[in-house]
Parts: sequence; structure tokens; C-alpha cells
Amino acid sequence: MYNQRSRMSAYMKKYLFCAMVLLAAHLPAWAASVLTTRLDDPRAVFLTSQSFGAHADGQADDSASIQAAIDQAENHAREGIVFVPSGRYRLTRTIYVWPGVRLFGYGATRPTFVLADSTPGFQKGVGDMVIFTGPRPGDPTRTGRVPFPPPGSVPPNDAIADANSGTFYSAMSNIDFEIGEGNPAAIAIRFHVAQHAYLSHMDFHIGSGLAALTEIGNEAEDLHFFGGRYGILTDKTSPAWQFTLIDSVFEGQRESAIREHEAGLTLIRDTFRSVPTAIDIDPHYSDELWVKDCRFENVSNAAVIISNEKSPLTEISFENAVLQAVPTFARFRESGKKVAGKGAIYQVHNFNFGLIVPGEGKTGNIGMLYEATELNALPAALSPAIRALPPTESWTNVHTLGVKGDGTTDDTAAIRKAIETHRVLYFPSGHYVVSDTLAMKADTVLIGLHPTQTQFDLLDSTPGYEGVGTPKAVISAPAGGSNMVSGFGVFTGGINPRAVAMLWMAGKDSLIDDVRFLGGHGSGTNPYNNNHTADSDLQKRWDGQYPSLWVTHGGGGTFADIWTPNTFAQAGFYVSDTTTPGHVYELSNEHHLRNEIKFDHVANWDINAPQTEEEAGESPESLSLEFDWSKNITVANYHGYRVTRSRAPFPAAVRLYNSEGIHFRNLHVNAESGYAICDQNGCGTFLRVSKFPYDNAIQDMTQHLEVREREFAVLDIPANPPTPAPPDASEVLAPGAKVEKLEDGFFSISGAAVDSSGKLYFVDHHQQRIFGWSPTEGLTVERDNPLDPVNLAFDKTGDLLVLSSAGPEGTVYSFRPGSPKDQITVLAPQPRQRHSGATALLPVNYWNNGEFEDQFDFNTFTFTTLTEMFTHDVSTPKEKEYVSPDGSLFLPAGRVFQQGPPDYSGWRFSDNLDTCGFLAALPGKRIYISSESEDRTYSAVVDADGTLSDLKPFADRGGESVAVDSQGNVFVANGQIFVYDPAGKQIAQIDVPERPIDIIFGGDDRRTLFILAHHALFAVKTRS
Repeated sequence: MYNQRSRMSAYMKKYLFCAMVLLAAHLPAWAASVLTTRLDDPRAVFLTSQSFGAHADGQADDSASIQAAIDQAENHAREGIVFVPSGRYRLTRTIYVWPGVRLFGYGATRPTFVLADSTPGFQKGVGDMVIFTGPRPGDPTRTGRVPFPPPGSVPPNDAIADANSGTFYSAMSNIDFEIGEGNPAAIAIRFHVAQHAYLSHMDFHIGSGLAALTEIGNEAEDLHFFGGRYGILTDKTSPAWQFTLIDSVFEGQRESAIREHEAGLTLIRDTFRSVPTAIDIDPHYSDELWVKDCRFENVSNAAVIISNEKSPLTEISFENAVLQAVPTFARFRESGKKVAGKGAIYQVHNFNFGLIVPGEGKTGNIGMLYEATELNALPAALSPAIRALPPTESWTNVHTLGVKGDGTTDDTAAIRKAIETHRVLYFPSGHYVVSDTLAMKADTVLIGLHPTQTQFDLLDSTPGYEGVGTPKAVISAPAGGSNMVSGFGVFTGGINPRAVAMLWMAGKDSLIDDVRFLGGHGSGTNPYNNNHTADSDLQKRWDGQYPSLWVTHGGGGTFADIWTPNTFAQAGFYVSDTTTPGHVYELSNEHHLRNEIKFDHVANWDINAPQTEEEAGESPESLSLEFDWSKNITVANYHGYRVTRSRAPFPAAVRLYNSEGIHFRNLHVNAESGYAICDQNGCGTFLRVSKFPYDNAIQDMTQHLEVREREFAVLDIPANPPTPAPPDASEVLAPGAKVEKLEDGFFSISGAAVDSSGKLYFVDHHQQRIFGWSPTEGLTVERDNPLDPVNLAFDKTGDLLVLSSAGPEGTVYSFRPGSPKDQITVLAPQPRQRHSGATALLPVNYWNNGEFEDQFDFNTFTFTTLTEMFTHDVSTPKEKEYVSPDGSLFLPAGRVFQQGPPDYSGWRFSDNLDTCGFLAALPGKRIYISSESEDRTYSAVVDADGTLSDLKPFADRGGESVAVDSQGNVFVANGQIFVYDPAGKQIAQIDVPERPIDIIFGGDDRRTLFILAHHALFAVKTRS
């Protein structure tokens, strides 16, 4: 009996062992810890039981302990580091990670944040385990929107600002998440951050949960998503920049691995396995989706679902994807079309859908390119795009080598000695003052963990960095080196004209990751004098140093998650004289005077998700991206952005000189800014648009060609592109008519109106002049009072109404052309009324975008669309209006948003101020208006209170202005002038020497189409 029981016991043990092996084969393994040892950092906070009472046993509630540690880290310098040791930390409520706080797990195994089965508050709506926030409650700088109501939040959720466009440097790494059963609303992390924030080395066992990540931002790498309804559920990032995900894996999601819209989704070497759909773009929404070197295995529905397929904002591009058991590569939501795979195993060399520009100087059309081949076997996985740092056991703490990092001691000699004697150097939090170049050896690795807590600082007027001379580096990497630099800030001061923060000559296997280049706008202090024309310290010269990061003399490698906003540097990212391959991922490059990113004599690079930002003060003449004598370069998911405050035009975002083989995939050139506001609908981010995005996307200075499309999916620039033939416009132009320049020399003109005789009037806001033009009088100055005129309109009796940006809410005044120059009538806003015989005055173009929480339906998980936002805006009555002196014209007065003080020095934004011109229409008349945020033109009926109804999409192009001729043909200004018949069919294209900004019919027979570009006035005679 004993032997039988023993045999049975042995059998059961063997059976259970085999069962466990089989079960383990089908369950995801926990990934290895990447910080295996406890790092010594006196300024950091360690989540220990002694300090915070943490249990780390997976049973007791550790929420309060974790929150207390984060609070303490933030209290140190409004940012900091929290180290979390191995263990299982049970959460019962939301944890708030304040801006600039970074959490790092450490130990032989990764710590895990655990949500136990059926935790109260995670069953309905959205429940976040961790929310990355804006400034803490009580902080006077707090801006941003209130988050989704998190379960059991402490303090009350209405006191917590969601992470926003000002949330920098936050991070979490080497910490896993586990969601138990019975938590269908659970999300591990809400990560709505801006620049220089990341997630890395994390496993998410989502189980019953909704998703691992929502409202994602900036960059993430080496994430693994197991189970859940979704892996990632997100819309646009808080600053509307791109989100880049690298070296990550999705497996076993119930609906789709990623569900998103407008995220600027950039996927590099990611894997999608055993999911119905890999990437699902929300209905009626677009995205700029760039997928490079990714794998798709056992995807039953489609690798990608494409929505809003008629919009030029839909830019979908794949390069070098390998697929197995993915019978349908792409599905189109509205049309139902499918793109089939190429066999059981296949490789997609290229897939592009969106606006395809056939060449420089040409306009594009929406189309698809698909190149795929069948494979016999699945290729081996590529190596990670981001090299792993050396194991922590090999890190040498520089404090043990005599390096101080106290912000005062010159650490140059001690760091140099450390570099000579040790390969891998770890720098705890501190400011490390240097006075001469730190030259790395060929294999030197420098590691920090926080780019504002761990900085190399060059003090002002450091000897050797002064005066005129050759560039002198703070940090240099040798030719061909395999160097790695991670987690630092580098500050070159404001009075060191020879300074280069990093001079990089290392080879193709080198890495710069998570590095910030400080100075000027990127210093964290006020970068301006009182009128934003220079630094507050006039000894510190903008554009007075060499580039911040200069890759040269054969340098290359990988450059990831970099923020470089040093206004004192000539450029943020400068590459010259190299053919060594280089790879750039998520580069934020901002606030330079002349150049943001430049390639000079460079080949064999790709730059993925670069974003530039031009401020009104320092960057009105800054070029976003330049190529000189360069070739074989791919630019993907590129954002060339100018802030809403911009007050001056600039010709192009990108310029090329003697360059070829430049491949653009997914280009987005815009000028919009978000404002945190609250109203009866809740709190949110409301986006306004500037009149001054870059005029053109690209100028080829050698070929003398332009690309005016600001949104497109594909453009390849060959060595010698042919000069395009002008398109035919004979159907709408008078016989023999050509576009003629009437006048030029303006700063920027728009806001046009014509009087009863057909004479043209328009505004140059910068010059504060109202001009007139007629064939008999030529150009005339009608008024030049310093009253900030913006847009014009005539009433029936011939008075000219002028919308002005002066005053907190703007101003409307009128005068009779030809009257004495000191006579004007200021109009007071009146309560709204319904009009029968009066003409409504309305913006010709609108910008409607934003991120209000009430746009999200918790039951259906659907978002309010751009079309719905636009419809809501134009159909909502305004509380007040302006009425012309004769009562024949009324202008609904919409809400005015303000930046700066409530006087002439602040900036004002509204639908009326932002539009390039007004259109006038009697109630009951059908008009045509542009929704610029959708790049679409609509028709609508004007109602008696100035609202619009019966909106109907008319053309899948929308731009700066719209005009209609006597035959009902609709002229749309969008880079060139596109002409549509009344049924919405394009019948002509009128090419203009400069980008048209405002168009209007005038002349004595109303057949002259006046075309206002920024700097010149053009006209052309039409048939009707």
C-alpha cells in the first residue's frame, strides 16, 4: 500500500510537473531585470519598508507608501528619482506621478505593481492604476485638464491636473504591472506627457483589464503587453507630437493591440502576435502612422484598419514588415476595401496610403502604393533598435572616484581620470561642473538617470570656450567608437561662443539616448527680455554658439529621445561629413534662430519622428530642416511646427541644396497651440491655429521648386526632377488669361473685402495698414492708424467694418473710405438677435481641434470627431454680435482666447481673428467654408443668428480661403487654387507664384479673382 501510494505520488508529481511545463509554455515569461543592483544616489528616494512602510508582499496595500515616496522625491526640487526594490506592490487606488519624477525598479527581479482581483473602482468607465500628472495641486503654474475620474483617488480628482504639454522628464522603467480578474475598466498607466519622458523595460499582464497604456506620450521602448482588451488605447499626445514605440511586443489582446487616433504613431521593430487586429485607427479619424521593421504573426483580421480614407491627414506608411498568418494586410473602414497579403508568409517592402506627391513642384492625390513578396520562411528577428546598457554590476559610481557633482567643484580632472581607468561610469544626481573637453575612449559608457538632475555644466566665460575660434566640445566621442551616453543634461552656458555640447564621431553601433541639451529656452528659466527679442541677460547672445549635438567626421549610430532647445546654439542637431549610417528616433528640436536640424554632406541616415517648434520671439526666421549635398536619407513622421503666437511668415519648413535621394514619409507642417481651459463642458485643451505655418513644406533651392502640400504620405526627391507642366485651368479662366502680379513688398496681407464698385481693400496687420487697389488708382493706403486691423467687410452704405486685435476681446470699428483719417466709429458688442434682412459676416476658414474629456464615451469607447467639433462650433449661437452702423451687416462675436497681459502686448485668438478673411451671406443662403483642421471644405446654410446648419462635405481639400464665382464654381486656396464645379468635381487648378492666403472676386464685373499671398497681390480674369 505504501509503495502504491508512493508510486501514485510520484506519478502525480510527474503529471503536475508536465502540466506546469505545458502551461508555462503558453504563458508569457517575466522579463529579466535591467537594474539588478541597488544604485547609490544620495538625492534619490528609496521605497523601503523602513522609510515608507512598504510591504511588497502582493497582499497588503502599498498605495500610500508608493505615493509618499513619489511626493518626497518631488519635494526635493519639484522633480526627482524614486528607486523601487524587487517585490509585489498591491495598489487599491490611483498613484500620481508628479512632473519630472522618475521611478526605477531594481533588484534580481523586477518589482510588480499589482491590482488584485475585483478591486473596487475598476469595474466601470476607466480606472487608472498610475497617472502621470501636471504640476501638483496648489502649484500656481498648474495648467491642464482634469483626468478621467480615477477610482479612489486621493486627493480628490478635481485637484489633480493631468499630464500636459508642459510635463517633461517623467519616466518609469524596470517595473512590471499585473491586473487581476474582475477589473474590466483597469488601465495600468495614463502617460499623457510631453517631451523627454519615457517608459522602458516593462511587462504588462493586463488580464481582464481594458489596456496597459492610455493617453500615451513621447517615447517608450522594450515594453511587453500580454492579454487585455487592448495593449494601448490612446488619442493624440498632449503637445500633439508623435509617440514612438520601439522594440516592444504585443500578444493576445482581445480586440486589438493598439487602438488610437492622431497619435503620430511611430513603431520601430515591434512585434504583434496572436491578436485580431494589430493597429486600429478610430472611425472618422486619421493618423500619421509610420511602421518600420515590424513583425506581425497570427493576426486574424488585419494588420491595420485605416479610417478617414478620403482625408489628406490620413498618412499610413509601412517599410520592411514581415508577416505570418496575416491573410489581410489592411482594411479600409469606410469603403470596406481590403489589401490582401502575399501568401502564408510575406514581406511588405513598402505600403503607403495617403496623399502621394509625384514630385517637387506638383500637387498630390490620395492613392496607395503596395510592394510585397511571398517568403518561404519567417526571417530571424532583427536585433533591438536600442542597444541595452551594460549590466549594472559593471557600473562604477563616479562618486567613489573623487567626482563631486556639487555644482561648484570643477570635476574635469576627476572625470577625465575616471574615463581613463573605467569603461562604464554611473553619475548619480548632481551638477558636474567641467571646464575642458571630456574626451571619451572608444568604448566609454556614461550613464545618468535624469537629464535635469544629472547635468554636465559649462560655466559662462570658461577659458578656451571664449572668443572666435574652432568648435570646442564639452563631451567628445572618438572616431569609430562604440560609445553610449544615456540620461544626462548638457549645459553650455550663454557666453561660450566656441562651445559644442557633444561632438560625436563614434561609429554605427554607438548610442545617445535620453539626453537634453540646455540653454536659452531650454534652461528652465525665463529666456526672454520684456519684449521677447533677446535673452533677459543681453550678454547671452542667441545663435552665438556652435551646434548642441554635432555628428561629424564619419560619425553615426543611434540617437533616441533627445530634447535640444538651446536658443544660444546655431542648431540643435547637426550632421556633417559622414556616410556612416545613423538612426534617429523621437527627436524634439526647438527654439533655434536659423536651423533646427541640418544635414551637410551626409548619406545613409533615417530620421524617425523628428519634431521642431518655432517660437514667435526667437524663431520667426528659423528653418526646421535643411539638407546640403546630402543623399540616401529617409525622413518619416516629421512634424514641422510653428506656434500660434507666430507673427511672421516664412517660406518653407525644409530646404534642399544639391541633395538627392531624400525620401519623405508622412509629413505634417502646422501651426497650432493648445490652451488649457475650463467651461460648462469640463476642462480640456483647446487648440488654436496661426496664420503663419510655413508657407511651403519644402523648397529645393537648386531646382527652384516648391512643395506646397503641408500634409502628405509620400514624396521622393530624385537627382534631377523634371520641371512640371502647369495644369490646365482653361475651363474657368478667361481666354488667354494668366495670373499676374499687381503689387509686392508686403509683410503679410489678408482680410480682403471689395466695395460696391469692385475695388479691393486688404490689410497688412504687421504694418497696421489698410490698403486699397483698383485698376485706375493702383495701390493706395486707406488707413495706417495704429489700431491693429485684421479683417475687413463692407456694409450696404459703403462703411468699412474693421476687426482689430486690439483690446482683451478684440475690437470692431468702422469708417467711410475717403473720409478724414481721424474719423472712426468704435462698435460696441450687442446681445445676439435673429436677423431677417441683414447679412451675416462669418469666418471663411475654421480650426477646430482639442481634447475635452466629454469627447470620450465610456460605454462605447468612442471619441468626438473633428467633424463633430467643427459642427458644434459653427452651429452654436454666439452670445454677442457687432452690427454695422446701417444695420445691414452683423458679425457674431465668438470667444477670444488670450495669452500674455490684457493689453496690446498680449496675443488674441478667436475664429474671427484667426480666419484669413470674412465671407458675407444672407440668412438662408448656402455658403462654402473651410475646416482647416480636417483639410476639408463644407457647404452649409446660414441661419438668422449667424449659425450654420445642414453642413455637407463638399471637397476633400480645405485651406486658407474659399471663393465662389457667378456660375457656382468653388475656388479653394490650399497651396494652389483648386476649382470645383457645384457638384464637387474638380475641374481646374490655378497655379500661383506664391502660396495663396486669401482669395476674393472683385472688379467692376466681379470676374477678377484677387489672390493675396503673404508678400504680393495677384489677380487673374475668370470666365464668369
